[in-house]
Amino acid sequence: MKIITLCGSTKFKEEFEEVNESLTLLGHIVLSVGVFVHSKELIIKPNQKELLDQLHKRKIDLSDEIFVIDVNSYIGSSTRSEIDYAKLKNKRINYLSDAANPYIIRSRKNK
Repeated sequence: MKIITLCGSTKFKEEFEEVNESLTLLGHIVLSVGVFVHSKELIIKPNQKELLDQLHKRKIDLSDEIFVIDVNSYIGSSTRSEIDYAKLKNKRINYLSDAANPYIIRSRKNK
């Protein structure tokens, strides 16, 4: 059992849910985003964006590894920052787009 934080663009809400479900059924504790800003087209203040970024990095601190939901290999600036942070913290990093990821998770949209 591992603690895994999901990272990726919040426009991929469905993929987040699929990966969360798959990893949970494999017996892992999954930490995800709390607010799907892009998929819900929410308007947030700059200080809220900064707060959400910091909260997600604390989730990475709690994790054994991160799982990047990179639909069509898309990685935006926030996700890139989270990957860089995970590397700095020596966290294992897996990618949805990587056929060799140890979880063999395939999003319906990524097939």
